[in-house]
Amino acid sequence: MGALKQTEEEKTLLPQDIGTDYTFKRKIVWFNAIGFFILHLLALYGGYRLLHCHILTPIFALALMFVSGEGITLGAHRLYSHKAFKASFMVRLAVIILHTIAGQNCLYIWVRDHRQHHKYSDTDADPHNSNRGFFFSHIGWLMSKKHPAVISKGKTIDMSDLENDSLVMLQKDHYKFLYIIFAIGIPIAIPIYGWKESFVNSLFISYFARYILQLHATWLINSATHLYGTKPYDKFMNPVENYFISMIALGEGWHNYHHAFPSDYRAAEYGVRYSITTFIIDVLAYFGLVYDLREANSEQVKIRAVKKGDGTHPVFGKKKEMEVNISDRQVTANG
Repeated sequence: MGALKQTEEEKTLLPQDIGTDYTFKRKIVWFNAIGFFILHLLALYGGYRLLHCHILTPIFALALMFVSGEGITLGAHRLYSHKAFKASFMVRLAVIILHTIAGQNCLYIWVRDHRQHHKYSDTDADPHNSNRGFFFSHIGWLMSKKHPAVISKGKTIDMSDLENDSLVMLQKDHYKFLYIIFAIGIPIAIPIYGWKESFVNSLFISYFARYILQLHATWLINSATHLYGTKPYDKFMNPVENYFISMIALGEGWHNYHHAFPSDYRAAEYGVRYSITTFIIDVLAYFGLVYDLREANSEQVKIRAVKKGDGTHPVFGKKKEMEVNISDRQVTANG
C-alpha cells in the first residue's frame, strides 16, 4: 500500500516539485562519448577536404542541412511535437524523409523527448536540463545515463497521436534502414554521380561534416537559448530570446516566447520577419498543404509581457508608459 501511495504521489509531481538535484552524479556512457569524439574528428577532416573538393559539394551539403533542418523545425518540432498546425499527407511524408536525413533519432523519440522537455523544463525530468550547465544541455546529456526522473516521467508522456500516425510508426520501426538510405547513401551518392566528386570528399563533407554541424545547430537551442539572451515574455523561466541562434536554427531561437506560448505555429511573436520556417509554413498554407494554424492571442501576449517580462520587449517593455489594466486579468500559461 505504501509503495502504491508513493507512485500516485510521484505522478502528481509538478516541475517545481522536481527541481534540480545538484548532488546527483551522472555516469558517463563511454560508447556514446567516444563515438561523438570520433564523429567530430571525422567532421574536422571533412573541413580539411573542403580544400580539395568540387565547389558544388559544400553548396550541396549546406542545402541538405537547410532542407533536412526543416524536417526538424517544421516537422518534428512545430507539426508533431506541438501540433501547431495540421498537414497533408505529402507534407507529412516530406518532413519524415527530411527528418530521417537529419539523423537525430526517429521522430517518435524526438517528439517524446521534446514534449517531456516542455512539460518538465529545466528540472531533473528534463532530458537536457540547462540548470546543469552549457555542456550538459548541449551534448553531455547524450553522453551520460539518464536521470531516474527522465526515465520515469518519460513513460507518462502522451504519444497516442503519433502511435496512430502510420508514417511516424513506419519510420520508427525501420529507422536504421531508412537512415542508411536517406542520411548516408543518397547524400554521398548525389555528388559522386552528379558532378563526379570523389567518394572520400563526398563521405566526409556531405555526411560527417554536414551531420555534425547540423547537430550543433540543434543542440544550441537546448543550451544557448536556455542560458544567453533576454526574457521579454517571462523572466521566471530559463528560455531566452537569442537572435543569433534564430538565424542559424531556421527561426527557433525565440525561445522565451516559444516556451511561453508553445502551440503558436510561428514560434515567435513577429513571425516571418525572423523565421524562415514560419515563412515556409505560410507558403504551404497559401497552397492549402497545411491548415488550422494556431497562434497565441495577442492580448495574452501583451499581458504576459507586461506582467512577467524582464522589460526588454520592444513595445511592452516600458511598463510605466503603458496604460494597461491587468488587475482583473489572469495570464494564461500555455507552456
